[in-house]
Amino acid sequence: MPTLWFLIVALMLVAYVVLDGFDLGAGAIHLIVGRNDAERSTVIRTIGPVWDGNEVWLLAAGGALYFAFPQLYASAFSGFYLPLMMVLWLLMLRAIGIEFRVHSTSPVWKGFFDTIFSAGSILLAIFYGAALGNVVRGVPLNSDGYFFLALWTNWRVGPNPGILDWYTVLSGVVALVALTVHGGLYVTAKTEGTLNERARKVVSLLWPLLALVTVFSLIATIWIRPDVLTNYKAAPLGYLIPLLVFGSLIALFFYHAKGKEKAAFFCSCLYLAGMLGGAAFAMYPNLLASSSNAANNLTIANSVTGSYGMKVALRWWLVGIIIAIGYFAFLYRMFRGKVATAVGDGHGY
Repeated sequence: MPTLWFLIVALMLVAYVVLDGFDLGAGAIHLIVGRNDAERSTVIRTIGPVWDGNEVWLLAAGGALYFAFPQLYASAFSGFYLPLMMVLWLLMLRAIGIEFRVHSTSPVWKGFFDTIFSAGSILLAIFYGAALGNVVRGVPLNSDGYFFLALWTNWRVGPNPGILDWYTVLSGVVALVALTVHGGLYVTAKTEGTLNERARKVVSLLWPLLALVTVFSLIATIWIRPDVLTNYKAAPLGYLIPLLVFGSLIALFFYHAKGKEKAAFFCSCLYLAGMLGGAAFAMYPNLLASSSNAANNLTIANSVTGSYGMKVALRWWLVGIIIAIGYFAFLYRMFRGKVATAVGDGHGY
């Protein structure tokens, strides 16, 4: 049962990154591809009906984590208190940027909220990547399961690192580039004309960088945490995951060059799922590794809740996930197809 809940939390996090990732990416390129009010309104309209629904997966994953692995929830959320507060503020500011922008009539305020939306999206992508980097690298867990991290120390990976070091910054860059490409592909698939061309150009320029930082991050991860290969050596089928990552990257470039927008976006989804799936596979059964003493690692065994509670929660989770999948299928079907370029005052989604 603990392994099942590990998979459930991992799948919901993948769903969040894939779905909310494209509207974070759309926000990151918002000021680049949108050169006037009408074009920026169009970018907002491509994600307008779905962006807030996509964030439900983050809440669902956090709720499942709180219930299934309460010790991990308590340790991680206390140790990462500062970055967590920063993420919450960025989520709020990004929402304010979207909602206030579409209801504003002043060009000055529209420009201000455009900047808030774009900057919030960029910073969130970086923070999410740095957070994953911290989890993979490990944190200085004590024997009681708690830790403290300064925002940065000497920028080196060691027994007592900071939240930011060269590895977590690299992870943040990977996340930013990956989600920007993901958002660019989504905007490409949802728009036409000049906006479509600019979004395509962003993807074309960033694809080589994405391939480069993906390789560097893989090498860096193996260098600082050689034990991430343990599960791959024990179960060689796991090597299919990195093959999926690099195969999807190559297919993404091929389909994008051929103008097959939906296929390229689907490949980007596979890339993100493969990156996160590979990290989860490498870490299992660890949930949060200790950088100072492996005996202090938080695992699915020493962090899990009671067996009866997990069984009851699984029944309710199945009901909830069926409803959620049905809702999202209906939502994306209703708003499928291209979005026309905004005209007039650009109000509304």
